[in-house]
Amino acid sequence: MNLKALHRRHALQALSLAAAAAVAPSWAQGTRPDVIRIGVANGGVGQPPRTGGSTVGLVNAQGLLEKEFEKDGIKVDWIFFKGAGPAVNEALVNRQLDLAWQGDLPSIVHRANGVKTRIILGSGVRNGLYLGVPPDSPITRLEDLRGKRVAVWKGTNLHLSAVRALAAKGLRESDLKLINLDPAGAQAALTTRDIDAAFGYVDLFALRDKGVAKVVWSAAQDSYRYTRQTVLLATEEFATQQPALVQRVVNVVVRTARAYSEEAQRADLFAQWGKAELPEKYWREDFIGQPLRVRVSPLLDPFLVARYKDASEESFKLKLIRKQPDIDTWFDRRFLDAALKAQKLEGYWPEYAANGELSGSQALAAAR
Repeated sequence: MNLKALHRRHALQALSLAAAAAVAPSWAQGTRPDVIRIGVANGGVGQPPRTGGSTVGLVNAQGLLEKEFEKDGIKVDWIFFKGAGPAVNEALVNRQLDLAWQGDLPSIVHRANGVKTRIILGSGVRNGLYLGVPPDSPITRLEDLRGKRVAVWKGTNLHLSAVRALAAKGLRESDLKLINLDPAGAQAALTTRDIDAAFGYVDLFALRDKGVAKVVWSAAQDSYRYTRQTVLLATEEFATQQPALVQRVVNVVVRTARAYSEEAQRADLFAQWGKAELPEKYWREDFIGQPLRVRVSPLLDPFLVARYKDASEESFKLKLIRKQPDIDTWFDRRFLDAALKAQKLEGYWPEYAANGELSGSQALAAAR
């Protein structure tokens, strides 16, 4: 799918919003719902499906929200989308979800198209981005991609992070032959050498271990500005009419993030994620040199806000959105702040400034 096709798709989503507005919610105003519907921008694996790499994935795999709401007779319905973020957007447009775990680009698209959501906590921040090439390729850095056939899953946060990193090296999308492929398609094309390179996540490690690819670039080793961000969002309707339920969801995710932010839990964390799409050894490698308190943090800090602002500007420049949405008012910290206070976790996770450096008193403390 090229950029024009993506733009048409996003425009159709915006047009369908008016029709979707006439659809009644799954619960009447002022009443408790029978089910909380959570969309996951990942196809997951297994039955029931599960996914790795985030605290939301842990909460799902361990059935923690089901336990939280069991006494209320409220069912929790996890909906995994093989179409990733764009598919979640369609469900949001059609008012089929109450909460969603989604990356930056697709969520910016739905906000720019008038879908009203609130970002309520981080879950899967500073996620890696890698570049894989054939084992005998002369490509060793991003600058070598000029004129090359490069796979990236367009419309996802992989796409935007890749474009951001390329731009920092003086490359525009038009300087490459970007090919829209999902991870499975990119891996197949890289194996058969139908492409010169592919942007991906830790799934590229599997190709490397088979000897059919090598990983030549890592966002985390270059700059955290090129990493990918995912968050948990609530629809504005659900957050407004069911704030107590949203608070309980956030409480559970924060409690889970706290449990897996201690370094003593590193082995267990990767073992849990290793039961999903990828072996635990790949998660362990992806986290090398990064404290769990950084990668598992639920904070909506200035760094995360800045990345969404960058993503909004870049999406507009790429004509993926017609107008830039307001970012600051999108972040709703009420639920997270309440959870941190109730669980005595204020100051537990490091807060980073927009430039990726530790902010305020934490920077001073780290320097001592």
